Amino acid sequence: MARKCEVSGKGPMSGNTRSHALNSSRRKWNVNLQKATILVNGKPKKVKISARELRSLRKSA
Repeated sequence: MARKCEVSGKGPMSGNTRSHALNSSRRKWNVNLQKATILVNGKPKKVKISARELRSLRKSA
């Protein structure tokens, strides 16, 4: 399964890492995924969810 949040759809971002000499090489920033159990249609379901989205869900509940 891809490194993607099942709720918000956030995935990894890519870009350059830069040295002090401004050399560049490609790198990837992964999403902070957590395994959590959330209620979907009144039933518990285990999902991989980003930490930011998990925090938002906990604040709204």
